[in-house]
Amino acid sequence: MVKKLELLAPARDLECGKAAIDHGADAVYIGAPRFGARSEAGNSVGDIGELCGYAHRFGAKVYVTVNTIIYDGELEATKRLLGELESAGVDAVLVQDMSVLRMLHECGMEAHASTQTDNRTAEKVGWLRSAGFSRVVLARELSADEIAAIHAAVPDVELEVFVHGALCVSYSGQCYASQHCFGRSANRGECAQFCRLKFGLEDAAGRNVASPRYFLSLKDMNRIDSIERLAASGATSFKIEGRLKNADYVKNVTAAYSERLDEIVRRHPGEYRRASFGECRYAFTPNLAKTFNRGYTQYFVDGRQPGIDSMDTPKAKGEFVGRVKEMRRSSFTVSGVSSFANGDGLCYVGDGGVLEGFRVNKVENNRLYPLRMPAGLLPGAALYRNNDQDFERKLAGQSAVRKIKIGIALKPTGAGFKLEAHIYGGPMAEVDVAASFGEAHTDQRQNIERQLAKLGATIYECECVDIPEGFSLFIPSSVLASARRQLVSKLEEATIRYVISARKKFPDIGVRFPKGGTHDYLYNVSNAEAARFYSSHGLDVGVSAFELHHPDGALLMQCRHCLRYAFGFCERHGGQKPTWKEPLRLTLPDGRRFRLEFDCRHCQMNVYADGRIK
Repeated sequence: MVKKLELLAPARDLECGKAAIDHGADAVYIGAPRFGARSEAGNSVGDIGELCGYAHRFGAKVYVTVNTIIYDGELEATKRLLGELESAGVDAVLVQDMSVLRMLHECGMEAHASTQTDNRTAEKVGWLRSAGFSRVVLARELSADEIAAIHAAVPDVELEVFVHGALCVSYSGQCYASQHCFGRSANRGECAQFCRLKFGLEDAAGRNVASPRYFLSLKDMNRIDSIERLAASGATSFKIEGRLKNADYVKNVTAAYSERLDEIVRRHPGEYRRASFGECRYAFTPNLAKTFNRGYTQYFVDGRQPGIDSMDTPKAKGEFVGRVKEMRRSSFTVSGVSSFANGDGLCYVGDGGVLEGFRVNKVENNRLYPLRMPAGLLPGAALYRNNDQDFERKLAGQSAVRKIKIGIALKPTGAGFKLEAHIYGGPMAEVDVAASFGEAHTDQRQNIERQLAKLGATIYECECVDIPEGFSLFIPSSVLASARRQLVSKLEEATIRYVISARKKFPDIGVRFPKGGTHDYLYNVSNAEAARFYSSHGLDVGVSAFELHHPDGALLMQCRHCLRYAFGFCERHGGQKPTWKEPLRLTLPDGRRFRLEFDCRHCQMNVYADGRIK
């Protein structure tokens, strides 16, 4: 059976959602007005409904994030919201809070388990499937082999994996640092990016182990070269992170990954196909180096590897464009082959490892005139471009056209003729025209083909018109045009029905929850309805969310990123024996400290709240 591959793109708003569809997304995910894991990225139900109508014509889907934890006083508002989303045509809802899952079961909507539900084992994924989820969004930290093992254990649930974008250093749903330090809950969509702060690092004796750096900051994920391997491991949906990113980001990244998926499908036509319809033509060449990034990593797709962190800066450097060659009072030259434009944004690493940026005011070949000469820029410095004016101009207008190739057939009937249209590998539609037509005095085939293929203003592109041999009726062009318009309308309706019929709904079959944690707050239970749900599955933790109780000395983060390994002191992976006395502590300038625990049995670094320096 041919496996559908879905490219899932982010939508900050309606504009970004439509751009994602135009540039090759098979589905988009977008925030609801409330209760999404990016509180700044909420959208009206009206906009979400318009996006559904736009996407469904291409056989593409729209998923909505209602993936925060919910408080008791918000349950009724959440239930009303889900009813509105169902009426808007939403294909599935991403969920963290189990009270929301129960509501979705009541209204019959499809549920996807958000990565916020901490999905890193086959046992957990199996339970989520038994609880009624049709899809599980896996933890970013999993390798291709671990994904394959989960798929082998739970083959009937769809697996969604992140392939591109910013990385959280903690397992999703298990990070309480922002709530602890700033009163802003990541589980409520209000993450303050604790992991992008600069920390000191000291050992148990209070000695500095390293100069202050961004020890928890990671590079951005880029798995474009691992898509085929992830598909072979059992992943069906490939997710681009970025619901706070603008339309240019969405266009470029979506186009790059869509082209790669198309190439995989072309090489394996009997094994894979795209999950939606249509082919894209771009007015630019997709280039991931030109999109916001902190440097790229494949993360743990091949297991633990060096170089996943971005400790020098949490900001985006951009693409390397050359080195400073010769400097004058108000300008300098650049060695290399890159071309520049007025307004380009460049940066370099200055004194103390700080990333410094400036804007180019004028360009003369490889000589650049900044608006102000940057202090500390020296010959030999590596230059990076994080704002490419030429590239942005190409993305600013209509940068892609998506068309669905169809075939049209004309068939005579006793009462007139019938038109049929089909999308290759998808739905079909037909129109009957009842009328008497006389015999033509000249061959009408060429005119019929031309009239039926006039689809320029639609989302369709006619590849062939099939007319029976010997067909000789005279059909006026106006009749053909009217029938063609009806056919296009019916094909769009058939495609929307096709999308709706593909939705999956699984019942809750009551399997016991695989309890394995030591802290009740790790289950993120924030309302009585969710507590009852877990209790019915054998887990009694009460309403115990961290946000409601804030325990002292709490486990704030569980990270697969490990400072022992990053510094070359992981003996399990061939490193030296640590030279410091543990436990290590991260420190902030205001005196707050965070104890590190190296859980080697689980190959994990834990971060604990540890008070203030006295």
